[in-house]
Amino acid sequence: MLPEQFETARLILRPIMAEDAPAIFTGYARDPDVARYLMWRPHQNLADTESYIATRTAAPADRVRTYVLIGHDDRRLLGAFELRRPEPHRLDCGYVLARPFRGHGLMTEALAEVAQWAMQQESIWRIGAVCDVENRASARVMEKAGLEREGILRRWLVHPNISPEPRDCFSYARVRQGVDESSTGRTAARAGCAGSASPPSAENGL
Repeated sequence: MLPEQFETARLILRPIMAEDAPAIFTGYARDPDVARYLMWRPHQNLADTESYIATRTAAPADRVRTYVLIGHDDRRLLGAFELRRPEPHRLDCGYVLARPFRGHGLMTEALAEVAQWAMQQESIWRIGAVCDVENRASARVMEKAGLEREGILRRWLVHPNISPEPRDCFSYARVRQGVDESSTGRTAARAGCAGSASPPSAENGL
């Protein structure tokens, strides 16, 4: 089961509910600028948002959970954060923030909290996310939250508000080291200096 709630100094992340539809629709779901790098088109009416929430609340809570970001002080709905567990050892995530609340480090704060929780779980070794290569703001959020850029995934996702063709994405992740990883890395490095090591293989986990 994914957590019921996360809490930071300024935010509460709680599960999305049907009652959130009006705030989500007026706050960001109908905004073309917010939806630019998302995988769905701006909502045209409240029914679109209600349908979106219904699909999120129907998902099994041990595999995926969508949270809304609530301001600690004013209890305003600021955005959403989706946490997914496609395999037992790893998580991936996505997020969206209403325009008026950008530039204040809120999403970085939320992602850092979730990533820290993930790294404290014995069975979880990785939390990752991707963003369009032109979405510099999202890339900065992940970097400031402690995720490292792994590379570029070519033709990875379709962002319909930009193009019908799949686009390149940056892959970011934070991973937990195994007991033997440090010593193995040092051994491989020494072998590489001697010219006897084979090139490392690359594998995408998202």
